[in-house]
Amino acid sequence: MRLLLVEDDLMIGEAVLDLLRDEGYAVDWVKDGELAVATLAQQDYDLVLLDLGLPKLDGIAVLRSMRVHRDTTPVLIATARDAVAQRIEGLNLGADDYIVKPYDLDELLARIRALIRRSVGRAEHVYENAGVRIDPSTREAQVQGQNVVLSSREWAVLELLLARPGMVLSRKQMEDKLYSWKDEVSSNAVEVYIHGLRKKLGMGLIQNVRGVGYVIPRTDAAP
Repeated sequence: MRLLLVEDDLMIGEAVLDLLRDEGYAVDWVKDGELAVATLAQQDYDLVLLDLGLPKLDGIAVLRSMRVHRDTTPVLIATARDAVAQRIEGLNLGADDYIVKPYDLDELLARIRALIRRSVGRAEHVYENAGVRIDPSTREAQVQGQNVVLSSREWAVLELLLARPGMVLSRKQMEDKLYSWKDEVSSNAVEVYIHGLRKKLGMGLIQNVRGVGYVIPRTDAAP
C-alpha cells in the first residue's frame, strides 16, 4: 500500500516515515500544501495522512482541492488538540477520520488500517480467501491454518491481491502501490515476489491473466 505523508514538522515526519516503512508501507513525504496538491495530481495513493498547519497552502485547502477534483482517496487528518473547529471543518469537507497530536503511533497504525479496509470495501480486520488468511494488525499469514513466514515485499504483494479478490492488477499497478519515489525497482521484482508466494502458499493461489496481470480469484467463501 502506498501512502502520502503531508507534514512540515521534521521530527514528526521522520518518526512517522520510519514507522510506516517498518510496517511495510511505501511512503512519499511532502512538507507543504502546494507540493501535496501537485503530487496528488500525478500519483494515486491508498491514503493521505494530512497535517493541517502547512506552509504555502494549509491542509484544509489541500483537502478541498482533492474533493473538488473528485479525488476519493481516504484522508486522515492530524490536528492539534485544541483545533476542534478545524477538525469539524475537515470532516465536513470530506476527511475520513482525524487523529490528535501528539498521537500514539499504535493508534495511528490502527486508524490507517481501518481506513484502507473501508476503501477496498472490507469491514473485517483480516483478509481471507482460498484458504489463505492475513492479519494486517499482526502481519501474520496463514495457509490452511498454518503460519507462513513472508518477506516484507511478499507480504505487501499478497495484501494487495488478497484485499481485492477477483481484481486483476497489472505489474505497473502493483509497482505503483509497492514502491515510493526513492525506491529502486528492478524490472522483474513483482514476478520474483509472485514466484516466492506461490512456493509458500500454493501454485494455484495467484493466477496470471496473460498480458494483463495477476489475480487471486474470489471464492464463494470470500466476503
